[in-house]
Amino acid sequence: MNKSQHIRSRSDWLVLILLLLGAVVMLFPLIILTMNAFKTIGDYNAAGPLTLPAHPTMSGIVGFWKTSNFPVKFGNSLLISLIVAVLGVVISVLNSFALGIGKVKGNRWIILAIMLANMMPQEALLFPIYTMFKQVGLYNTQLSIIIIFTIIQSAYGTYLLSSVYGTFPQAILEASTIDGASRWQTLIKVVLPISWQTISVLFVFFFVWTWNEYMIPMAFLMDDSTQTVPLALATLQGQHTMDATTLASASLLSLLPTILFFIIFQRKLNQGIVAGAVK
Repeated sequence: MNKSQHIRSRSDWLVLILLLLGAVVMLFPLIILTMNAFKTIGDYNAAGPLTLPAHPTMSGIVGFWKTSNFPVKFGNSLLISLIVAVLGVVISVLNSFALGIGKVKGNRWIILAIMLANMMPQEALLFPIYTMFKQVGLYNTQLSIIIIFTIIQSAYGTYLLSSVYGTFPQAILEASTIDGASRWQTLIKVVLPISWQTISVLFVFFFVWTWNEYMIPMAFLMDDSTQTVPLALATLQGQHTMDATTLASASLLSLLPTILFFIIFQRKLNQGIVAGAVK
């Protein structure tokens, strides 16, 4: 008995060590990026990228903050990403409830069409949506980006949640119907509480995916006051000769919001993934 416990203990330590090594490998680029963000260009040229900063400074971060008008672009990205994440989740839930539980006629064909739409590259959509939004007067507005990515994200969310709701226990739905619950009450009081963990995962993914989008915002947002954080990096790099430390500072500032978002919602994300695995 003691021997088996000893073996399990050693295996646990081995797993922990392997996980720590994997974490170090995954975090290594971020660690290097952070070190170089606080270096002077002289430190970088003298010692290279793999050393600690000899004279730590925030000049690169401050310079990028001022030159790129970062607070405005940060606010734009935050606003767009939050609205898209919320609307994408709401539309995904409503669509999936109708297709997966409501059993809309031809739901399998509808889900197949949504899946095929998800497989279509954004490059193929760029010209048609550019022409359409140009004609309706929404070009160079944040509303155009919100509409586009809400549709894109909700299409993926509908495909994912429809498969989850399609296997929803019928006994629970029948019990709510017997109790006199309407469709809307069934969705709010029965379906949502059970699937909340999966929905929270979608919310996190929608936010991060929208935050990191570059190509469509680049084609639609021309004014500096409407642009997002990824465009700040590209615009700054195109307008100025950037040294490695300034580039590291800009990249670190661009990554920090999504890192903080993951940390804040880490528990919900883990619970949602585990819940999905169990289902």
